[in-house]
Amino acid sequence: MVMQITVKRTGGPEVLEREDGELPAPAAGEVRLRHTAIGLNYIDTYFRTGLYPAPNGLPFVPGLEAAGVIEAVGDGVTEFHAGQRVAYGTGPLGAYAEARNIPAAKLVALPDSIDDETAAAMMLKGMTAQYLLRQTYEVKRSDTILIHAAAGGVGSIAVQWAKHLGATVIGTAGSEEKAALATKHGADHVILYKQENFAERVREITNGAGVPVVYDGVGQATFMKSLDCLQPRGLMVSFGNASGSVEAFNLGILSQKGSLYVTRPTLMSYTSTREALLACARDVMDVLSSGAVRIEIDQRFPLADARAAHEALEGRRTTGATVLVP
Repeated sequence: MVMQITVKRTGGPEVLEREDGELPAPAAGEVRLRHTAIGLNYIDTYFRTGLYPAPNGLPFVPGLEAAGVIEAVGDGVTEFHAGQRVAYGTGPLGAYAEARNIPAAKLVALPDSIDDETAAAMMLKGMTAQYLLRQTYEVKRSDTILIHAAAGGVGSIAVQWAKHLGATVIGTAGSEEKAALATKHGADHVILYKQENFAERVREITNGAGVPVVYDGVGQATFMKSLDCLQPRGLMVSFGNASGSVEAFNLGILSQKGSLYVTRPTLMSYTSTREALLACARDVMDVLSSGAVRIEIDQRFPLADARAAHEALEGRRTTGATVLVP
């Protein structure tokens, strides 16, 4: 029997239900993976609430990121073998389970230098930081950039990586504790957004120039003011909705504020081919192996307590990475 967390109706954390069931043999092109650690991500709450519809409808098992050991391989799988340590971060949905069958093309082999919990927190969040900093906007040594939620899962990785690239990093945080964490990770300036007008502070820090790029995983609460942080022809990267979805707005605002650009990227678009997935994952593993970026697991919850994990995440009571342990 395999224990899993199932969503039968969308809603709050209370809709996360524990179930036990049988797992069939892996189909052609799949492997059977025994999870050792599962990554918790804000996107999990989007599927749970119905903000993002589950591709195959209800019911579904949430979760897009995990690490584990292969127990069996299906026909046609040649890249992996039983007993091999692997991880994934782009789904498909189904990570909130002790074990699952998953397409082999979604997996990445793990080196001995990266432990399972780090791997489970590295894939989705680390690859998100990679595509943001290295592909959506290629951060340069001379840049001063703004990263919202700088003490969060993606933010803490992005701050370290941006500093490794030589950028000056302005971060935002919701408390003194989180500001201290962002500073620890290398942020040059941290703005307490609940106490300060972050757009005004960014202008002060940059002597009125603004920044070339804003990385915003918060969404509704920060979007419009973030536009005021940008220099002419700057890029607003809206990659998450922690505070709610960004509402429709008049595109003329972008011209008024300096011919700005806006993008709403997703990791799945940036890793849509096997080659792109492996290149992105390799870059993440390289910066981790070099020590330039460290992933700190600040919270651990038993998989059976997924509801409590979601409550902590949405209550802004988490920092860094959180893993679920089967």
